[in-house]
Amino acid sequence: MPSEHSTRYLEAAADLVRTLNGDCIDAIATGLAAVRERDGRLFVMGVGGGAGHASHAVNDFRKLCGIESYAPTDNVSELTARVNDDGWDTVFTEWLSVSRLSHRDAVLAFSVGGGSHQPPVSTNLVNALERAREVGASIYGVAGSPGGALAQLADVAVVVDPPADLRTPLVESLQAVIWHALVSHPELAVRRGHWETLSAEARQ
Repeated sequence: MPSEHSTRYLEAAADLVRTLNGDCIDAIATGLAAVRERDGRLFVMGVGGGAGHASHAVNDFRKLCGIESYAPTDNVSELTARVNDDGWDTVFTEWLSVSRLSHRDAVLAFSVGGGSHQPPVSTNLVNALERAREVGASIYGVAGSPGGALAQLADVAVVVDPPADLRTPLVESLQAVIWHALVSHPELAVRRGHWETLSAEARQ
């Protein structure tokens, strides 16, 4: 028999998937397709687990969706140099400045709490979202709190509402579900994944 934890975790994850707002996922797909059409770029951001998601998502958006995409946290040398010399709070905004973030571009953020200035949580991400808003870039995200900066500043945000004692693992789990829904979305994907292609060929 599975443990009480495993049973509860899987049940909670299944319940959360059923509550996800499909209209929001569709809206993000439409928005990102428009970014591609206007030759904009996609900057994917997160800290901690969100940084890992950002790196994986950039791969998928580039390979499967044909969108020029970047994650600031992928360049460890630049990231640590900026943290060391200038501080954590500005690490993303300065990266975006060098990248010449503009109204043609979009930011996609992954955050458990969404970030805030008070109390100071993920302030580097909050500052980046505010910079994106200033230049008119589109903002999309997946967060675990409706009151955080990400949900408040985004054009479209998918908000996940898990049990409090499982907030981080479940929100981060659902973030991966959502970006995979995006990169396989018919409005956004320009090619199928490798295994889907092989399966299709085998059926012919």
